[in-house]
Amino acid sequence: MGQKKNPSADPVSEPKKRRRVGFSDVDEGVEANQCIKIYLVSSKEEVGVSDSFSIDPVDLNSFFDEDGKIYGYQGLKITIWISSISFHAFADITFQSTSDRGKGITDLKSALQRIFAETLVENKDDFLQTFSTEKDFSRSAVSSGEILQHKVSNGHVTHCNNNLKAAASDLEVVRMVVGNMEAGHLYCRLIPLVLLLVDGSNPIDVTDPRWELYILIRKKMDQQGDIQHRLLGFTAIYRFYHYPDSTRMRLSQILILPPYQRKGYGSFLTEVLSNVAVAENVHDFTVEEPLDSFQHVRTCVDIQHLLAFEPIQHAINSAVSHLKQGKLSKKILAPRFVPLASTVEEVRKVLKINKKQFLQCWEILIYLRLDPVDKYMEDYTTIISNRVREDILGKDSGSTNKRIMDVPSSYDPEMSFVMFKSQNVETSGVQMDENQPSQEEQLKQLVDERIKEIKLIAQKVSPLPV
Repeated sequence: MGQKKNPSADPVSEPKKRRRVGFSDVDEGVEANQCIKIYLVSSKEEVGVSDSFSIDPVDLNSFFDEDGKIYGYQGLKITIWISSISFHAFADITFQSTSDRGKGITDLKSALQRIFAETLVENKDDFLQTFSTEKDFSRSAVSSGEILQHKVSNGHVTHCNNNLKAAASDLEVVRMVVGNMEAGHLYCRLIPLVLLLVDGSNPIDVTDPRWELYILIRKKMDQQGDIQHRLLGFTAIYRFYHYPDSTRMRLSQILILPPYQRKGYGSFLTEVLSNVAVAENVHDFTVEEPLDSFQHVRTCVDIQHLLAFEPIQHAINSAVSHLKQGKLSKKILAPRFVPLASTVEEVRKVLKINKKQFLQCWEILIYLRLDPVDKYMEDYTTIISNRVREDILGKDSGSTNKRIMDVPSSYDPEMSFVMFKSQNVETSGVQMDENQPSQEEQLKQLVDERIKEIKLIAQKVSPLPV
């Protein structure tokens, strides 16, 4: 980590003035997000180059004191270089001057070590040397792991968006049990990227053998003819016990390094995990608080499996036939079109897709069978609307005793509310917001967002234009 104080301009001599009593300016500080730039580089030639690949962290402010600000520096600029080869980091720190103006001077070294720990290299030359001395880090780190096979089609990875061009033989997913030293060492190198790029993440317990790492590796021949192993991403899976003699797989963290995102690698890794769940006959495969971006990828993968799953095709066709009978939007109590419990259980038992995820997929499966779509879209939207309303207000959402009140919130002022139920509305002392159109608009917005997501997924998984 290098620190450099930029020379300030020579002071201009001024005539002597009468001495006055005053107060120095209070240090307002600078937000970490405003003065720190982070780059992910794969060679020493990329270090110091402004057009290297920059990454956008979740929130750097959270690593600096309570208010996320850095104090005591004027003209502060921090440039951090992270090696995608060894995952070491180097911080280049420059500033014009330092002074304590009431808030102290932030210890930058300690703050950065809270993120990078032992991966932070203090000397730039030492950091540059890691590109040669640790060029085989990824290959060595996963050498003790188990290489998992993946189904391929025509020599390429099968996935939902057809963006992945790498031949399957160039890709490997290696499973490592976190309890062993090699897996723990590898994960410790990856922790800074997890903290920076995965929202709300915390490091896993590297001593707990119930954790597993699934490492996505791409093998590529370099100019010297040697095979290099490049780590593209990873996921952390926890194995929960399920009575009486089974386990549940829960995905806790997944990260595809930024240069390789939106190229199909996330789908590839998710497909491998799904195959593992089926092959090892776990109870089900779940995801811990999935982000919208990953939920989209996960649903694309699951839809592909469900479209090829013969035991549920009759149930889908039956639901679609019922919908096509028409005019659901005119009915006071339109059905939700949920699958039978036996169908839900069959999917869980064979494909390891849990009930909550399957119900999300079920709506998309129905949409894919609507032909022509425009003719039945009004009734289909009614089904989605009823489901969203019931999820938010409950099964008796039509009851006049249940009310919604808008409540301002710093999280999302336009979408915040509370719901309560009174036994006697007329005698209740609570003054209720009767702005029903506003409540309906909020529900309509949720429905519109869901319909948009359904159409987007349908476009990716359907072999024909939808």
